[in-house]
Amino acid sequence: MKEVYIGADHAGFELKEHLKVYLKKQGYDVYDEGAFQLDRHDDYPDFGFKVAKSVAHNLDGFGILCCGSAQGMCIVANKVKGIRAVSVTDEKEAMITRTHNNANILCLAGWKISKKESEKVANVFLNTHFSNLPRHVRRLKKITKIEG
Repeated sequence: MKEVYIGADHAGFELKEHLKVYLKKQGYDVYDEGAFQLDRHDDYPDFGFKVAKSVAHNLDGFGILCCGSAQGMCIVANKVKGIRAVSVTDEKEAMITRTHNNANILCLAGWKISKKESEKVANVFLNTHFSNLPRHVRRLKKITKIEG
């Protein structure tokens, strides 16, 4: 079963808690990287880096990060080598980011996405495979070159 590392700051905390329970019910191995309680003074980089580092060390795993806009978490996660984090708002974007970009971290906006919609987006993201089409492989190799 797929391993999912999940994290959130205060603005994404409620969404993270919901997805954590939902994904466990779907049979995923879910690892909560924090926040472990609602703290309006916490900082999203703390949790974004934890999840990104966990995913970078387990290339078969996926990450889900939740903050208010999803943008801050996405920026943080993409600082970690090997991470391709994306901010996604719907199922079509989730599918494209997996098939074209082989994204490995899904960033969700706690201020915008409903719990029900987040379940749908997470399902598509976690169950869509990279296409392995030559043009997409070529592009990912270029990104890897830039990283290192």
